Amino acid sequence: MPAPQNAEAREVYEKERAHVLAPWTAWGKHDPMVVTKSEGVYLWDGDDNKLLDFTSQLVNTNIGHQHPVVVKAIQDQAAEMCTINPAHANAARAEAARLISSIAPEGMNRVFFTMAGTEAVEHAIRMARRHTGRVKTLSAFRSYHGATTTSMNLTGDTRRWANDYGNTGAVHFHAPFLYRSQFYAETEEQECERALQHLDDLIALEGPDHFAALIIESIPGTVGIMVPPADYLRGVREICDKYGIVMICDEVMSGFGRAGTWLALDNFRNGPDDWTPDLITFAKGSNSGYIPLGGVIIHDRIAESFKDTPYTGGLTYAGHPLACGSAVATINLMRDEGIVEHAKKLGEEVIGPRLREIAEKHPSVGEVRGLGCFWALELVKNQETREPLAPYGGSSEAMAKAMGAAKAEGVLLFMNYNRFHVVPPLVITEEQVREGLDVLDRALDVADGYVD
Repeated sequence: MPAPQNAEAREVYEKERAHVLAPWTAWGKHDPMVVTKSEGVYLWDGDDNKLLDFTSQLVNTNIGHQHPVVVKAIQDQAAEMCTINPAHANAARAEAARLISSIAPEGMNRVFFTMAGTEAVEHAIRMARRHTGRVKTLSAFRSYHGATTTSMNLTGDTRRWANDYGNTGAVHFHAPFLYRSQFYAETEEQECERALQHLDDLIALEGPDHFAALIIESIPGTVGIMVPPADYLRGVREICDKYGIVMICDEVMSGFGRAGTWLALDNFRNGPDDWTPDLITFAKGSNSGYIPLGGVIIHDRIAESFKDTPYTGGLTYAGHPLACGSAVATINLMRDEGIVEHAKKLGEEVIGPRLREIAEKHPSVGEVRGLGCFWALELVKNQETREPLAPYGGSSEAMAKAMGAAKAEGVLLFMNYNRFHVVPPLVITEEQVREGLDVLDRALDVADGYVD
């Protein structure tokens, strides 16, 4: 994209290009959009173009940008206590842990705080290894769990490849994805049954007594928002119980209202007495990313391992007061304003129905899937062959031009490979959602031009 014409924004752009090593980008090709302001569900670029944020940035600003209640909570916390040694108790951390435990399944009463989702995954795996005395791990091919060593090796998508030295004990399996089934399934029931059988067989062949943990995104996020069959996670729980494997649900992206429930796994549990994971990782939506925060919610059966024996893990900023204060404000705000319920309603009554209308209209749309404010459009060159509109791990002219068309009309889309994800802040209004989806509808006219 061209550098901003605005002098102040252009200075930011040039400093960024000269001094920042940006994530996932070769610095010689780093060409960022400058953002000068954000508020609610909008942001402004370096040329003062107002954009409806259909990305929630990295699917984390669940309460939108600059929410005054949370901004004030951070200011108040900073005035009282900016930081403290995590060995000391503080009110913000204690209350954040209580509130986070309160949205988790029964029996999950403790929280270990981190600075981000990737660290949460690292520590969840370490807890599982300490609890079981085993090392190997299981995770899906279509997954993303983070960018540090263990979490990157757990990750299934292409970003793992350059960082995988085969020495972390990570074993990958195929999770259910009926649209691109690995199991020649024709129905969701077949896909679920065959995916579970595949997982059980894989564990048997790899050595059941060697696996410490299985980690799975309750609803995979970055890799495609593939909502699993209703009984799949329950079946995974049963397999983990069969072999003594710790089950970790990764809710870093899908949690805190994103899928229309407090935790995405709530969509697949039949009441409080149903199955539970052993550990849950969280981050993004817990405080909408206002201050870096993540953590692990721990079931009592795992926490018992560390009652008399210390857990060998910690961080300088674990349970940072500013981060925890913002989480307390965020969770209370979401409850007070019914934000989770609003997200569920938007998914059922607005986003889902409108996306299905769009899919019927456009030959470039292969599939629509999602829950709450967590949706994906799978774009294809041919609906019969299902050939993706961009290659796995890459992009294409078709995707870039469609995204550019939406931006030209004032909507920022989340694009990954051959998909557009519809993941706006949960506070977005029905009118704003419809406006954004109308722009997406017109942008897909561009994608249709690349259909065979």
